[in-house]
Amino acid sequence: MDLFYREMGSGEPIVILHGLYGASDNWMSIGRELSVQNRVILVDQRNHGHSPHSITHTYSNMVSDLHQLFGKLSLKNAVLIGHSMGGKTASLFAYQYPEFLKGLVVADIVPFNLGSKPSIDKEQMLVHQKIISGLLNLDVKSANSRGDLDSALSVSVPNKMVRQFLLKNIKREDDGSFGWMLNVEALSQNLESLMSPSLPYEIKNQILVRTQFIKSEKSPYMNAEGTARIGDYFSNYRVDVVSNAGHWLHAENPREFLSVLSEFLSSLNV
Repeated sequence: MDLFYREMGSGEPIVILHGLYGASDNWMSIGRELSVQNRVILVDQRNHGHSPHSITHTYSNMVSDLHQLFGKLSLKNAVLIGHSMGGKTASLFAYQYPEFLKGLVVADIVPFNLGSKPSIDKEQMLVHQKIISGLLNLDVKSANSRGDLDSALSVSVPNKMVRQFLLKNIKREDDGSFGWMLNVEALSQNLESLMSPSLPYEIKNQILVRTQFIKSEKSPYMNAEGTARIGDYFSNYRVDVVSNAGHWLHAENPREFLSVLSEFLSSLNV
């Protein structure tokens, strides 16, 4: 799949992958900061933003899309940054194609299974099922304003910040009506796959790419058990914490996020 991307700056490449329901423009402010010294590529993953839609949406699909983009842009010695779903994609890419990467940054997610057998985090699955259900039930075409959409979505998504984030995926059509940029139906059909770990349950070899995990202080996505098991999958890693932020740590505390990220990039001589 030929992905949409935004590019800025010059120098050694940094590629950034957004999370579920996100898009490349969520990372514009971070990208601008990094582009002072680097070539920054902000990617819309499939079924998000301006990238094409598909009925399939697996981590294998997204890694294949990314591999195609790396070839198209002749990227090498890149730092790959991924948040949440993007972090899972980035981790599997590092596992399959380490030769393209100088470094890996995984923001507020663990891309491997935590239990004694393959499983899905049931609590997170329920959260996203409720969100997807709310999006599917939203009568986008008939809405007169974004305020109407916000009010309707509040029934299933009471958190206003999350609603505002989700509604960034609404666009104006040529006829003046509202429409989705997000392929909500495909995400619904592939939700179980997206909630699953991206890395194989048993890996043949540890990931050798130098890796930074950035944990958010107030998020449940990287718990103590997950953090303790990183060394089973990654041979050369560090964990940094961003304080006073939830899962969308790059938006909730961008200064501290950039600070810990820049420290890691400096250690790579990027």
